[in-house]
Amino acid sequence: MEILLQRILNLSDDEIKKAKVRFIQESSSTQDPMELYKANPDIVNSEWLFWHKKSRYFRIENLAICLLRLSEDEWLLTTIKEVTKILNVVDEVEGGIGYEGVEIEKFAEYYGRVVVKYPKDHQTQGVLYSNVKDKLEVLKILPSVYDGEDFPGYDKVRLSFQQLETIINRGKGSWKNALENQKAVYLITDKSNGKLYVGSATGEDEMLLERWRAYIKNGHGKNEELKEFDFEYIKNNFQYSILENYNARVDKKIIRSREIWWKKTLQTIHPFGYNKNY
Repeated sequence: MEILLQRILNLSDDEIKKAKVRFIQESSSTQDPMELYKANPDIVNSEWLFWHKKSRYFRIENLAICLLRLSEDEWLLTTIKEVTKILNVVDEVEGGIGYEGVEIEKFAEYYGRVVVKYPKDHQTQGVLYSNVKDKLEVLKILPSVYDGEDFPGYDKVRLSFQQLETIINRGKGSWKNALENQKAVYLITDKSNGKLYVGSATGEDEMLLERWRAYIKNGHGKNEELKEFDFEYIKNNFQYSILENYNARVDKKIIRSREIWWKKTLQTIHPFGYNKNY
């Protein structure tokens, strides 16, 4: 049986007239709004929700319903705010935050938990709620606030710097449990040019979780080969994956030998890659 978002929210006729939906999804920006949301929900719920350029979208007392894209037709309800103030400091070319609003507490239990199906077939990022309320189908209500996908398996790890940073800083349980007691040979890919760096976590000083935590702190994780890169460059271009993983009992010599094998196989030694030696 189809359950609509309106059935859960139960907006009054007056609230329906005031409500507008803002669909938040990836754009030409280099930032992924979903990763920003997982790191700090308020970035999406305030900055992205209330961003505009030339044309005004919200008015005072409008209800701003924020839906953040999870997949092609699936959206996460992240907040509903009443617009309380219009700001007049927005650059018409660059754009900016054009409004202020107050989160509506009576819907708080649904924020970050309600997943809605909506086949968005229009270019506009905002629509009147009254025009789509009969198309917003509730797929599920999550048991807790969405904080990203669970650990997918060691052979399916491929993370941007931003994704890795979010996982490390928020201490997501399934990822923490999977990585904190594992030794590994891992791969760093520079997405801007395809060059590779192979490293290892042998357990001598750090397991994989701590090894990757070091990269989040400064980008290079004390690897001399990576210290020449600007931290912002690393944040925008580096990707992290696992080549092989081992339990804590495996001898570090085995891991070192596999690290060398992968360096030779992938030709990661300078100038072809970022490793300086085997």
